Amino acid sequence: MAARIAQITIDVSDTETQAVFWSAALGLTADLGEDGAGKLYPADDAPAEAVTIWLQPVSEPKRDKLRLHLDLRPEGGDVEGEVQRLLGLGAATADVGQTGDEGFTVLADPEGNEFCVLHREPR
Repeated sequence: MAARIAQITIDVSDTETQAVFWSAALGLTADLGEDGAGKLYPADDAPAEAVTIWLQPVSEPKRDKLRLHLDLRPEGGDVEGEVQRLLGLGAATADVGQTGDEGFTVLADPEGNEFCVLHREPR
């Protein structure tokens, strides 16, 4: 028996800004709760194992490089086009010590949370 990832939680200061960014980046539907939290859902026709994202409001700012982050795989394989699209949505390039030989591009969301765009299929 094994467990599977059902939801990813991201600590955020500005739920609305993060919901706009991540829902557009991932093609998810945002639902902002009255409690200040947000949830991002896949389409109704998505597989049952599709992951949801919880945007959890926190008062403290992000301080260090994340120890866990998302790796995104562009649909259609256009890595540079996807990087440019994400930058247009509000992402920024991020330097976490990469050398330039990696198989990914490191970006950060509007609050500085790092994530990667993979240059090839990880498997």
